[in-house]
Amino acid sequence: MTKLPLTLIAMVLLFARCGEETPVPKPPTYLRHDFPKHAYQPISSECPYTFELSTAYSYTNVMQNGQPTCHKDIDLGPLNGTISFSYIEMERPLKDYVEYALSKVEEHQVKADRIEDEHVIRPDAKVYGTFFELKGDVASPFQFYLTDSSTRFISGMVYFNSRPNYDSLKPSLDYLKQDLKHLMETFEWK
Repeated sequence: MTKLPLTLIAMVLLFARCGEETPVPKPPTYLRHDFPKHAYQPISSECPYTFELSTAYSYTNVMQNGQPTCHKDIDLGPLNGTISFSYIEMERPLKDYVEYALSKVEEHQVKADRIEDEHVIRPDAKVYGTFFELKGDVASPFQFYLTDSSTRFISGMVYFNSRPNYDSLKPSLDYLKQDLKHLMETFEWK
């Protein structure tokens, strides 16, 4: 007689369990970023170039032998990264400098899922160059170079102060990409 109620209770519990959904683990999430609104200020110095930089960022002159140079380290502020911005007075043919810039991009080819490039051609301002976006878990997700094609050359590389994780950096990369494009669009030689 006691077997029937126990069997009945077991069947009720079994059928009651069938209606529930199986729990599924949630995917990892990343913190939401509240970036400042895009606003720009002109950057001008003793250097033979000017451009507009986001007001969220600051720059410092790189010193050499106690003297300021036209190389800049641009602190990306809330993005926790740096743009290493180098200026070169060309002494060799342009192709040597372009090949050097391309070799820096190629160093990241092993880790990059894809490399996209976009040419900058502004003949009215004598500004020519290429903007590289390296997608994937790379140390430098953006690189670029600008030149007047005869005497001056600028190269830039972006580095974040964190482990390269493309998925978690994607919001920051999208935000920064807009600012870098603005820098390149407003870049002028003096």
